[in-house]
Amino acid sequence: MTLSLLYIDPGTGSALFSILIGAAATVYFLGRALFIKLKVILSGGRISKFSAVENPYVIYNEGSQYSNVFKPVLEEFEARGISILYLSSDNNDPLLNEPYNFVKKEFIGEKNKAFLRLNMLKANVVLMTTPGLDVYQLKRSKGVRHYAHILHAPSDAVMYRLFGIDYFDSILLTGDYQVNDIRVLEQKRSLNAKTLVTVGCTYLDVFAEKINQIPKEENRPFTVLVSPSWGPSAILSRFGEKLLEPLVKTGFKIIVRPHPQSKKSEAVILEKLEAKYKDAPNLHWDYERENIYSLAKSDIMISDFSGIIFDYTFLFDKPILYVMQGFDLRPYDADDLGENTVDNLWQFKTLREFGIELKEEDFASIGDIIKNASDSDELRQARQKAKDTAWQYRGEAGKKITDFLLSIGGKTLN
Repeated sequence: MTLSLLYIDPGTGSALFSILIGAAATVYFLGRALFIKLKVILSGGRISKFSAVENPYVIYNEGSQYSNVFKPVLEEFEARGISILYLSSDNNDPLLNEPYNFVKKEFIGEKNKAFLRLNMLKANVVLMTTPGLDVYQLKRSKGVRHYAHILHAPSDAVMYRLFGIDYFDSILLTGDYQVNDIRVLEQKRSLNAKTLVTVGCTYLDVFAEKINQIPKEENRPFTVLVSPSWGPSAILSRFGEKLLEPLVKTGFKIIVRPHPQSKKSEAVILEKLEAKYKDAPNLHWDYERENIYSLAKSDIMISDFSGIIFDYTFLFDKPILYVMQGFDLRPYDADDLGENTVDNLWQFKTLREFGIELKEEDFASIGDIIKNASDSDELRQARQKAKDTAWQYRGEAGKKITDFLLSIGGKTLN
């Protein structure tokens, strides 16, 4: 047998892993049910005596870039003296080192090791930012009654990869505007209606407090922040040198902050670009966990369809240049909404109101475009309107999310 015959393609590997996890979970829960039944018989009690779960409330964090999404929720549980289990796949997650008394913390590893732990959870309610529940390796555990997904950007909820939020029981929104598109998708895909609750945006609440603690830089150079999304339609992977070359030649300080997923999915592209510009003194790469420091240091942002546009707009109220040319909506849930979806999605309609569009043919004169980018009262008013729409309940998200989790987790298991 040659080695080539032993190759398993990624799709088959994912399917095999799902089968193994399903079998393991079945054995686990059957064994647990038998153990409980024997315990009841031996004790002479009733089965309801053992129906309570050890950890009614669970939060899962796939990476430290989302720690600020969960921090206000954990702090609220801590303040109320209510126990919660916090699981993380990032050994460098700062929340794992917080001195909580009521938050039980656990590093569960990455990828398949994490999925194995998650797929055998027993809890009343599990909260996560991770999309794709019951689509690939991340399966619903038979021991979990309710899965809640919290949006990690105040942009359209349908801008996940296909089927990203279809199989959650509830979605926690940053603004009421996100409801309609989710309901349309549910109807088109014949899905059960989810519980949709507008709670605000936790990480923006955290950043809003941190901004005042960032020291002011005196006489810093004019700085351009390039902060894209990831995937074939994102500006860094789509244009790369075509965009960075003329930017470097402007002489402005350039900060390039790739999307965290790019480090995993587009490592080759990043390595090539870093090697190309390793000797450019005015170009800097930012891979820090929090984006707020690069946002604070910049005077203007260049992006695409990334949710960071709204972080920048809502927190710092500065001009945005955006590139939408050649954007392919097909990999995203939004594509199933119907024709002309890009023109109808809230985040793109709003971006056209407060942003300045940049096209590939404009790259050669990008220095002049940046110098002449005006910031009129009309643009400022459009930014404020967007903020009021997409970031509701400012400063209250942690409390509202905790209230919701308690309302779900406190119900009796079937």
